[in-house]
Amino acid sequence: MEEKGRFIVFEGIDGSGKTTQIRLLAEHLKRAGRKVHITAEPTTSVSGGLLRDALCGARKRSPGELAALFLLDRINHNVCPVNGIEKLTSDGYDVICDRYYYSSLAYQGSQTDYRWVADMNLNCPEIRKPDICIFLDIDAKTAAKRISSDRAITEVFEKEQTLETVRNRYLEVFASLPEDNVKIINASGDVGEVAKLIAECVG
Repeated sequence: MEEKGRFIVFEGIDGSGKTTQIRLLAEHLKRAGRKVHITAEPTTSVSGGLLRDALCGARKRSPGELAALFLLDRINHNVCPVNGIEKLTSDGYDVICDRYYYSSLAYQGSQTDYRWVADMNLNCPEIRKPDICIFLDIDAKTAAKRISSDRAITEVFEKEQTLETVRNRYLEVFASLPEDNVKIINASGDVGEVAKLIAECVG
């Protein structure tokens, strides 16, 4: 019987370097002989499309709507019989996901009832807990500079004051979830050194 794959989540404020570090970890795991699948939330499903429209400002949504849409998208992300997280890990793939329920708790949880957002994500039987969450920690000023230099269009959450608020919220979320395997990595240094730290954490 094939060994089950691991479910690895990356979190961090925008501009923290998730895209680069996810790619580098995937390359590291492949060199070690692992099968790897990279995914992200919002997904490319219909619910993910609704979320992307809201995040870029094309369609205004309330925090409650966003939280519910993320929940719907996340459930589908887990259970989709074609390329869902459960299917892929069962087939032996290490699944690396850019954002997960920690983002909902940090973002929507700070704008609507936190307990409601936490309860529907953490207690949903169809949403699995990651094997490890890597949080790329970076200060908001550095993140904002990276965003402004790299992107022509910024999402609604990508403002320095908001980034600082969300970073602090993430740290509060992690402190409230001691049973989750969360590793906080200083992501402000050399890209290669950060990648090495991540690889050591994942194993």
